[in-house]
Amino acid sequence: MIHTTHSLRVRYGETDPMKYVYYGNYAEYFEIGRVELFRSIGMSYNEIENQGIWLPVSEYKIKYLRPAFYDEKLEIHTYIKKIPGVKIEFEYEIFNEENIKITEASTTLFFLDAQSRKVIKCPDYLMELIEKNWKD
Repeated sequence: MIHTTHSLRVRYGETDPMKYVYYGNYAEYFEIGRVELFRSIGMSYNEIENQGIWLPVSEYKIKYLRPAFYDEKLEIHTYIKKIPGVKIEFEYEIFNEENIKITEASTTLFFLDAQSRKVIKCPDYLMELIEKNWKD
């Protein structure tokens, strides 16, 4: 398993008139978690794309447990719990300032060769970083 955390503060523009985080903004929070997870294991998302690999999302599931509010500090936990093949699965938990879990979600992305636009297995250079950072 690989597990990372990233904190952010809810900005005003991410909320609705009740100052709840608008539900559509959670997808961006999870993207931040994925990007920071890759960075933490030694390769930025930009570097992956520069190597000719795209990672489109094919599935997204979310469960809202409690709302997040304007100016609240959130902690995003991002996990990879399965070794990737042609797809990579991420799981997420978001906690509020009181350390209460407010959201859980998952996304599935697949590895796509940018030139041929064909699905491929996880590239060796990325698999090596994943295995190097894997913790049981």
